[in-house]
Amino acid sequence: MAYNNTHKILLVDDEPDILEFLGYNLTKEGFDVHTATNGKEALDKAREIQPHLIILDVMMPEMDGIETCDELRKIPQLQNTIITFLSARGEDYTQLAGFDAGADDFITKPVKPKILVSKVKALLKRYKPDGEPEKEKSSSITVGSITIDKERYVVMKDGKEIVLPRKEFELLLYLASKPGKVFQRDDIYTNVWGNEVIVGDRTIDVHVRKLREKIGQDLIKTVKGVGYKLEI
Repeated sequence: MAYNNTHKILLVDDEPDILEFLGYNLTKEGFDVHTATNGKEALDKAREIQPHLIILDVMMPEMDGIETCDELRKIPQLQNTIITFLSARGEDYTQLAGFDAGADDFITKPVKPKILVSKVKALLKRYKPDGEPEKEKSSSITVGSITIDKERYVVMKDGKEIVLPRKEFELLLYLASKPGKVFQRDDIYTNVWGNEVIVGDRTIDVHVRKLREKIGQDLIKTVKGVGYKLEI
């Protein structure tokens, strides 16, 4: 889906200069820009406006960006919202923590306006509104003891409902599209994260680990040197 001027973007940062810089450059491109100065305010505003994209700082008082992202991913109406971090902290462990919390991308400060706008447009192309028709005829997939509901973005296992962050859900859905098939890591990157987003080498491993914790350790098998498969 291509970006358009009706896309709502929520900027979250405790530094007014950063909010002004981001807001100016994105508003100039025609985006509907909203701001929040801390994590708690971001949660309230996100529930209210249901943004297409959230650009989130990591280091904030009261509730940091990682915790905020984790809480955002628990809000059902924000399951389709794209979340990217914008932070001066570029260490691997910070990025892994961000992806672990459900983020879609990580942009390192400082960033040039043209690069920022280009990145935002690329991310918004991947936004999937609830009204978009599914490619598959059925709205659910059942593999063994789990049923994946593609419309509600939930997983049922042994009668218990499990709500997953969007990327974990899409990874599980992709593996479940052909149970027993070994999916190569490059194919997973392309089909789950897309060519527009650059993610770290361990991103898949982090998401698989979190999935195993929620749906069971034995359902997703690692094929060393190749990738992963969903056990039949």
